[in-house]
Amino acid sequence: MARYRGPKAKISRRFNEPIFGPSKALQKKAYPPGVHGKTRRRKQSEYAVQLMEKQKAKYTYGVLEKQFSNIFVKASRKRGVTGEVLLQLLELRLDNTVFRLGIAPTRRAARQLVQHKHITVNGEVVNIPSVTLKAGDVIGVRERSKSLETITESLSVYSNRKYPWLEWDGSEMSGKMISVPDRESIPENINEQLIVELYSK
Repeated sequence: MARYRGPKAKISRRFNEPIFGPSKALQKKAYPPGVHGKTRRRKQSEYAVQLMEKQKAKYTYGVLEKQFSNIFVKASRKRGVTGEVLLQLLELRLDNTVFRLGIAPTRRAARQLVQHKHITVNGEVVNIPSVTLKAGDVIGVRERSKSLETITESLSVYSNRKYPWLEWDGSEMSGKMISVPDRESIPENINEQLIVELYSK
């Protein structure tokens, strides 16, 4: 399936946030990309602000337009606050959870590990990054992949990430989803209400 493969720094500068991880470009050029990036911009319309927030969420979690729309429809049919449920569904994706556990340094890398069959869920190899996990699921590294340099390096740097809905066992190289994350626990700087308003038009 197609993915955004363009300049990551350009996207980070557009939103003035490290969408794909730490970016030196944001420190050097704290203004939007393009020839008019430094010039004063007109006030954005309400629609433009809402659209930007949706785009930010899409790039952050690495999902395409159709996928994002489908997730929103699913969220709107569930009980609870639609915006919060939307972020929860994005967080419960397998690729995102692999990233959160520190098995991969970025969501892109996590997606690749899943697709290349390095990740297991409840002991079974799963190669679909968009699989939605549930409380109680155990996410692990496949036995023959535990010595993979990409994974060991990432764990040595990022395994200190702590999220209240995830539990990590370093000796087994596996993590457990304890619960569905609440909005306060999700660290992403996304105003989900703006996305709900956009889709409600």
